[in-house]
Amino acid sequence: MTLAEDNGPERGGDDLLAAEYVLGVLPAEERQIASRRIDAETGFARLVDSWEVSFSPLAAAYPEIVPPASVKAAIDSRLFTSTAAVTTPTESRGGLWSSLAFWRGLTAAAVAALAIYIAVPAINPPVEQPQARLVASLAADGSDVKYLAVYDAAHHEVGLSHVSGERAAGKDFELWMIEGKNPPVSMGIIPAGATAHIVVSPAARQKLAQGAVLAVSLEPAGGSPTGQPTGPVVAAGDLKSI
Repeated sequence: MTLAEDNGPERGGDDLLAAEYVLGVLPAEERQIASRRIDAETGFARLVDSWEVSFSPLAAAYPEIVPPASVKAAIDSRLFTSTAAVTTPTESRGGLWSSLAFWRGLTAAAVAALAIYIAVPAINPPVEQPQARLVASLAADGSDVKYLAVYDAAHHEVGLSHVSGERAAGKDFELWMIEGKNPPVSMGIIPAGATAHIVVSPAARQKLAQGAVLAVSLEPAGGSPTGQPTGPVVAAGDLKSI
């Protein structure tokens, strides 16, 4: 995909471009352009945030492993030693398994296949399956508090990633669900930390699945004493399908 195709008739547009940016499969020039758009365009930045949240479970599923030093030496030898210097009768007999071109092609094909495997179901979910996840980027003008929220319908919980902004001493952040013109419904105090999980009550699940608004207010320690927001709303955003 190129940026020139972004306005074309194909499905995806900026949404697919944001996914390719997060996956790291864009050419260098297009990645630089996309990076500048993240800084300049709030809508595009939220798309990137949404895809990062969507793909984050993939990274979490694999522990970080430091490879042996010999691996880098072997890779450098294959990549930067001339063909004449590394080709030996033994390697010649190795045929396909000793072919650097074969392994480069296989690696590129594997990366492309993985990107398609991850991106296509997210962009075009099967119609017979219910929407499993909704995502919202929570922010507000004049506030430095930002959260990324993911509603996981399968596990009946909202996952929150704390991006920026701190609560004042003796205060708590409280999460609210807002459906249309109905009064806000408290979903609970947001625990301090980089991530948090809030269980969704049965009564709220259907409303969230239909795409309600999530909001964060600053409340006294322990939460609102009235059952409604008493402090300023420091972040809010619409739940969108991913």
